[in-house]
Amino acid sequence: MNHMPPLASLRSFEAVARLGSITRAAAELHVTHSAISQQIKQLELLLGLPLFVREGRGLRLNEDGRLYALQIRRALEDIGEATRLVRDRPEREALTIAVMPSFGAQWLLPRLPRFQARHPLYRIHLQASLGVQDLRQSGIDLAIRMGQGNWEGLERRRLFDDELLLVASPRLNGGDLPQTPQQALRLPLIRTAEPWLRWCQAAGVDEPPADLGLWINDSNLVLEALRLCQGIALERRSLVQGALARGELVQLTGISVPYAFPYWRVWQSGEGVGQKHEDFGRWLDEEAALYRASIGQAP
Repeated sequence: MNHMPPLASLRSFEAVARLGSITRAAAELHVTHSAISQQIKQLELLLGLPLFVREGRGLRLNEDGRLYALQIRRALEDIGEATRLVRDRPEREALTIAVMPSFGAQWLLPRLPRFQARHPLYRIHLQASLGVQDLRQSGIDLAIRMGQGNWEGLERRRLFDDELLLVASPRLNGGDLPQTPQQALRLPLIRTAEPWLRWCQAAGVDEPPADLGLWINDSNLVLEALRLCQGIALERRSLVQGALARGELVQLTGISVPYAFPYWRVWQSGEGVGQKHEDFGRWLDEEAALYRASIGQAP
């Protein structure tokens, strides 16, 4: 880059070479005749050789000038095209999605690269929180929530239902896993806020005492405790299905019970759905349909 001539000199030279006249080049570039002459002299001094043959008051390219003009014209065209591409390139648009931490980590995040591959111009902002956020005041485009779907002021679309199942690491107890619910409940328990009563009723066993087991209030920590073989846990299928598919966890017994709260896509009522919301919503509905099909859940 140390030998790079000034751009003004190159543009002046290319214009004179193409138009065959300093006067016409000055008019095209909106500068004076003397300015063009000065730029040509400066370029020839930098190169150490003449580019034109002076004929009276006119100029004619010599052989060095002709070859140089061809290369400079291509270079300036490349600069112009690069500038056009940058100027015309659409801006990356932010898409802010509110999601629960466990669902975001275990269900949404592994699938998100497929959306980004389809829509690379969106900048995804995941806003993880256990609280119910005000979409309008928080600048959130849409949210994925779990509940009965009765949020005031929000439009909603149901994604899928969930269920509770008993899971553990395949390495727990040296790989000697229980075959019955009674045997399973003799192992260390990892407890969450999820109630055991319905599962125990379906399994025909007594509900374990509430003060028994390791209590954890975050499902991501529960999954890590399971991988560390610290016990068994009753968890939502949406959070453990990936680990089950990878063989990191196994379901203990074939018993599962419906979970009371489905997942929903929600957005602010009374506002037109923009293109980014439409794109993400369509993709999310497709992913939810694929997930339902993979676990045999009816549409």
